[in-house]
Amino acid sequence: MGRGKVELKRIENSTSRQVTFSKRKNGLLKKAFELSILCDAEVALLIFSPSGKAYQFASHDMDRSIARYRNEVGLMEFNNYQRSRTIEFWMSEIDNLRRTIDTLEAKHKHLAGEDLSTLGMKELKQLERQLKNGVERIRAKKRRIISEHISLLKKRQRALQEDNTRLQKKLHEANLNTRAFGAEECDAFGSGSSGFGGPHDGAGI
Repeated sequence: MGRGKVELKRIENSTSRQVTFSKRKNGLLKKAFELSILCDAEVALLIFSPSGKAYQFASHDMDRSIARYRNEVGLMEFNNYQRSRTIEFWMSEIDNLRRTIDTLEAKHKHLAGEDLSTLGMKELKQLERQLKNGVERIRAKKRRIISEHISLLKKRQRALQEDNTRLQKKLHEANLNTRAFGAEECDAFGSGSSGFGGPHDGAGI
Protein backbone atom coordinates (compact mmCIF):
# COMPACT_ATOMS: atom_id res chain seq x y z
CA MET A 1 0.00 0.00 0.00
CA GLY A 2 1.44 3.34 -1.09
CA ARG A 3 1.98 6.41 1.06
CA GLY A 4 -0.79 8.95 1.21
CA LYS A 5 -0.35 12.38 -0.34
CA VAL A 6 1.05 14.88 2.15
CA GLU A 7 -0.84 18.15 2.31
CA LEU A 8 1.52 21.09 1.79
CA LYS A 9 0.89 23.57 4.55
CA ARG A 10 2.85 25.10 7.39
CA ILE A 11 3.64 22.66 10.20
CA GLU A 12 2.27 24.23 13.36
CA ASN A 13 4.30 22.17 15.85
CA SER A 14 7.69 23.84 16.14
CA THR A 15 9.55 20.58 16.96
CA SER A 16 8.04 18.72 14.02
CA ARG A 17 8.71 21.74 11.79
CA GLN A 18 12.40 21.80 12.76
CA VAL A 19 12.81 18.03 12.22
CA THR A 20 11.16 18.26 8.80
CA PHE A 21 13.33 21.21 7.80
CA SER A 22 16.51 19.36 8.78
CA LYS A 23 15.56 16.20 6.84
CA ARG A 24 14.39 17.97 3.70
CA LYS A 25 17.31 20.40 3.75
CA ASN A 26 19.79 17.53 3.79
CA GLY A 27 17.87 15.78 1.03
CA LEU A 28 17.86 18.94 -1.10
CA LEU A 29 21.59 19.46 -0.65
CA LYS A 30 22.20 15.81 -1.59
CA LYS A 31 20.08 16.15 -4.73
CA ALA A 32 21.97 19.31 -5.73
CA PHE A 33 25.28 17.51 -5.32
CA GLU A 34 24.08 14.51 -7.33
CA LEU A 35 22.80 16.76 -10.11
CA SER A 36 26.14 18.51 -10.44
CA ILE A 37 28.02 15.19 -10.62
CA LEU A 38 25.68 13.21 -12.85
CA CYS A 39 24.94 15.98 -15.34
CA ASP A 40 28.10 18.08 -15.07
CA ALA A 41 25.91 21.04 -14.16
CA GLU A 42 26.91 24.22 -12.38
CA VAL A 43 24.69 24.17 -9.31
CA ALA A 44 24.41 26.84 -6.61
CA LEU A 45 21.95 26.38 -3.76
CA LEU A 46 21.18 28.77 -0.90
CA ILE A 47 18.90 27.88 2.02
CA PHE A 48 17.97 30.08 4.99
CA SER A 49 16.40 28.46 8.01
CA PRO A 50 13.47 30.10 9.86
CA SER A 51 15.99 31.35 12.43
CA GLY A 52 18.07 32.98 9.69
CA LYS A 53 20.93 30.48 9.51
CA ALA A 54 22.34 30.03 6.00
CA TYR A 55 23.14 26.75 4.27
CA GLN A 56 24.68 26.54 0.83
CA PHE A 57 26.05 24.21 -1.82
CA ALA A 58 28.02 25.24 -4.88
CA SER A 59 29.53 22.89 -7.42
CA HIS A 60 31.81 25.76 -8.43
CA ASP A 61 32.56 29.11 -6.77
CA MET A 62 29.36 30.58 -5.26
CA ASP A 63 30.26 34.20 -6.10
CA ARG A 64 31.02 33.23 -9.70
CA SER A 65 27.72 31.38 -10.02
CA ILE A 66 25.79 34.36 -8.60
CA ALA A 67 27.59 36.79 -10.94
CA ARG A 68 26.81 34.50 -13.87
CA TYR A 69 23.15 34.36 -12.88
CA ARG A 70 22.90 38.14 -12.59
CA ASN A 71 24.50 38.55 -15.98
CA GLU A 72 22.16 35.98 -17.53
CA VAL A 73 18.98 37.68 -16.32
CA GLY A 74 20.24 41.20 -17.08
CA LEU A 75 20.72 42.44 -13.55
CA MET A 76 24.36 43.31 -14.14
CA GLU A 77 23.63 45.59 -17.08
CA PHE A 78 20.79 47.23 -15.21
CA ASN A 79 22.99 47.97 -12.20
CA ASN A 80 25.75 49.37 -14.40
CA TYR A 81 23.20 51.54 -16.17
CA GLN A 82 21.80 52.79 -12.91
CA ARG A 83 25.29 53.47 -11.59
CA SER A 84 26.15 55.39 -14.75
CA ARG A 85 22.95 57.44 -14.49
CA THR A 86 23.67 58.22 -10.86
CA ILE A 87 27.19 59.39 -11.67
CA GLU A 88 25.86 61.55 -14.51
CA PHE A 89 23.23 63.06 -12.20
CA TRP A 90 25.71 64.04 -9.49
CA MET A 91 28.22 65.37 -12.02
CA SER A 92 25.45 67.56 -13.42
CA GLU A 93 24.53 68.72 -9.92
CA ILE A 94 28.17 69.57 -9.21
CA ASP A 95 28.42 71.58 -12.45
CA ASN A 96 25.21 73.46 -11.61
CA LEU A 97 26.47 74.28 -8.13
CA ARG A 98 29.81 75.43 -9.52
CA ARG A 99 28.08 77.76 -11.99
CA THR A 100 25.83 79.11 -9.23
CA ILE A 101 28.84 79.81 -7.01
CA ASP A 102 30.65 81.58 -9.85
CA THR A 103 27.59 83.73 -10.54
CA LEU A 104 27.17 84.69 -6.89
CA GLU A 105 30.85 85.50 -6.51
CA ALA A 106 30.70 87.73 -9.61
CA LYS A 107 27.63 89.55 -8.26
CA HIS A 108 29.37 90.02 -4.93
CA LYS A 109 32.36 91.60 -6.65
CA HIS A 110 30.11 93.86 -8.71
CA LEU A 111 28.28 95.07 -5.61
CA ALA A 112 31.66 95.84 -4.08
CA GLY A 113 32.59 97.89 -7.16
CA GLU A 114 35.08 95.33 -8.44
CA ASP A 115 35.52 93.63 -11.81
CA LEU A 116 33.16 96.01 -13.64
CA SER A 117 35.00 95.90 -16.95
CA THR A 118 32.89 92.97 -18.16
CA LEU A 119 29.60 94.83 -17.63
CA GLY A 120 27.80 96.81 -20.33
CA MET A 121 25.65 99.90 -19.90
CA LYS A 122 22.52 97.86 -19.24
CA GLU A 123 24.20 95.77 -16.57
CA LEU A 124 25.75 98.87 -14.98
CA LYS A 125 22.36 100.63 -14.76
CA GLN A 126 20.80 97.51 -13.24
CA LEU A 127 23.65 97.32 -10.72
CA GLU A 128 23.18 101.01 -9.92
CA ARG A 129 19.48 100.45 -9.20
CA GLN A 130 20.32 97.50 -6.97
CA LEU A 131 22.84 99.59 -5.05
CA LYS A 132 20.36 102.46 -4.66
CA ASN A 133 17.69 100.08 -3.40
CA GLY A 134 20.22 98.52 -1.05
CA VAL A 135 21.26 101.92 0.28
CA GLU A 136 17.61 102.89 0.85
CA ARG A 137 16.99 99.66 2.74
CA ILE A 138 20.10 100.26 4.84
CA ARG A 139 19.03 103.83 5.61
CA ALA A 140 15.53 102.70 6.51
CA LYS A 141 17.00 100.09 8.82
CA LYS A 142 19.26 102.70 10.44
CA ARG A 143 16.34 105.11 10.91
CA ARG A 144 14.26 102.38 12.52
CA ILE A 145 17.10 101.42 14.88
CA ILE A 146 17.74 105.08 15.80
CA SER A 147 14.02 105.66 16.37
CA GLU A 148 13.78 102.60 18.62
CA HIS A 149 16.89 103.75 20.52
CA ILE A 150 15.42 107.25 21.01
CA SER A 151 12.16 105.78 22.29
CA LEU A 152 14.08 103.62 24.73
CA LEU A 153 16.11 106.60 25.98
CA LYS A 154 12.91 108.65 26.44
CA LYS A 155 11.38 105.86 28.50
CA ARG A 156 14.48 105.75 30.68
CA GLN A 157 14.39 109.54 31.02
CA ARG A 158 10.77 109.51 32.15
CA ALA A 159 11.51 106.75 34.62
CA LEU A 160 14.46 108.71 36.06
CA GLN A 161 12.35 111.86 36.30
CA GLU A 162 9.63 109.98 38.15
CA ASP A 163 12.23 108.51 40.52
CA ASN A 164 13.69 111.98 41.07
CA THR A 165 10.25 113.47 41.77
CA ARG A 166 9.52 110.76 44.34
CA LEU A 167 12.87 111.28 46.04
CA GLN A 168 12.38 115.07 46.20
CA LYS A 169 8.93 114.59 47.66
CA LYS A 170 10.26 112.24 50.32
CA LEU A 171 13.10 114.63 51.10
CA HIS A 172 10.67 117.55 51.42
CA GLU A 173 8.45 115.55 53.74
CA ALA A 174 11.46 114.58 55.82
CA ASN A 175 12.51 118.23 56.13
CA LEU A 176 9.01 119.26 57.23
CA ASN A 177 8.96 116.52 59.86
CA THR A 178 12.37 117.59 61.12
CA ARG A 179 11.29 121.23 61.42
CA ALA A 180 8.09 120.31 63.21
CA PHE A 181 10.00 118.10 65.63
CA GLY A 182 12.48 120.92 66.30
CA ALA A 183 9.73 123.42 66.98
CA GLU A 184 8.08 121.10 69.46
CA GLU A 185 11.37 120.67 71.32
CA CYS A 186 11.88 124.45 71.48
CA ASP A 187 8.41 124.98 72.90
CA ALA A 188 8.95 122.30 75.50
CA PHE A 189 12.33 123.78 76.53
CA GLY A 190 10.86 127.27 76.83
CA SER A 191 8.04 126.15 79.07
CA GLY A 192 10.46 124.31 81.35
CA SER A 193 12.70 127.35 81.73
CA SER A 194 9.82 129.62 82.80
CA GLY A 195 8.65 127.31 85.54
CA PHE A 196 12.18 126.90 86.92
CA GLY A 197 12.92 130.63 87.18
CA GLY A 198 9.68 131.70 89.03
CA PRO A 199 10.81 131.02 92.60
CA HIS A 200 14.09 132.86 92.15
CA ASP A 201 12.27 135.92 90.97
CA GLY A 202 9.95 135.87 94.01
CA ALA A 203 12.84 135.52 96.41
CA GLY A 204 14.55 138.53 94.94
CA ILE A 205 11.58 140.70 95.64
